[in-house]
Amino acid sequence: MTKFESEIKQINFPQASVYAKLADLNNLRVIQERANGPAFVEQIKASGQVPEDKLGQIQEAVAQLQFTSDTVTYPSSPVGALTLRIVERDELKCIKFVVDGAPMAANLWIQLLPTSPYACKMKCTIGAELNFLMKQMAKKPLQQGVEKLADMLAMIPYGY
Repeated sequence: MTKFESEIKQINFPQASVYAKLADLNNLRVIQERANGPAFVEQIKASGQVPEDKLGQIQEAVAQLQFTSDTVTYPSSPVGALTLRIVERDELKCIKFVVDGAPMAANLWIQLLPTSPYACKMKCTIGAELNFLMKQMAKKPLQQGVEKLADMLAMIPYGY
């Protein structure tokens, strides 16, 4: 299993609040609700990270996400439905996921550690079963992906 780790991100919310929101994936529906809002669109445009012609594609993809307390499913990927499923919860410390429907075995860990009563730090790790050729091709996109995931999770308002 090849591992890709994000940088450690500081989150200015208590560890218990962050864990509670991430341990029930229904709580992430807020992403769907905000994706078509004017504030989100302006924030994405201002960041310059996403070309304007791709913004509509992102909004369509987010609109297709399906949530349960243990899963997030994207039904329209090129390889069929992809599901991120929680397989283990270590109260306040770690949430472990597997990816169902992917062409290779993959997992995700979100680790949390308190830094104060009002803040914590987080690290995301992606593990994937990759042969040598796939590892060479996927190395950079997977590393960038785990960093962007960690950045996105660090921006969620965990206090609401």
